[in-house]
Amino acid sequence: MKQDNLTVITHPLVKAKITQMRDKNTTTKEFGELVDEISGLMCYEITRNIELEEVEVETPITKTIGYKMKGNDMAIVPILRAGLGMVKGIHQLIPTAKVGHIGLYRDHDTLQPVEYLCKLPSDLSSRDVILVDPMLATGGSAIKAIEILKDKGAKSVRLACLVGCPEGVEAVQNIYPEVPIFLAALDERLNENGYIVPGLGDAGDRLYGTM
Repeated sequence: MKQDNLTVITHPLVKAKITQMRDKNTTTKEFGELVDEISGLMCYEITRNIELEEVEVETPITKTIGYKMKGNDMAIVPILRAGLGMVKGIHQLIPTAKVGHIGLYRDHDTLQPVEYLCKLPSDLSSRDVILVDPMLATGGSAIKAIEILKDKGAKSVRLACLVGCPEGVEAVQNIYPEVPIFLAALDERLNENGYIVPGLGDAGDRLYGTM
């Protein structure tokens, strides 16, 4: 499903694996493996419109024209800590991508995200950035991370999350309508505690066994 710069990936493999992730009985090991697998499957859709340029290559038979990604490839930037779980699945398919990190925490008084770590490639202006975070709930962390990336001169930004909700999508699109959003599942809503319903719980806790 694609609408208003939002792509929800409905491939049967993705839908089946998301269902496994939702199951409260899925182990930490299984959960991490599923994050890897779904992230890799999402990568095909996330990179669909990446620019290519022609390059000559010699096969065992003859010379021919092939393609490579234009410019200095890409960067993958997870929002810590849960976003780290999505890096491997994408990096395996784009091994030339550089990996940056953005760390955010929520201020207890203002409830706004606050940056505590930002380590990004120095040539960000020539890279297409895939910003990853398993959950798009209120949208606050994603908005702050996009702001940081744009301030640092990122060539372009794509936001990839496993599970999102209408509130989070709307919040991001209200401020950054030009940023494509990719989800493996668009859920019903946020509950009063800020959790996505039906969701899959706290992705960071389930990834690292800290429930």
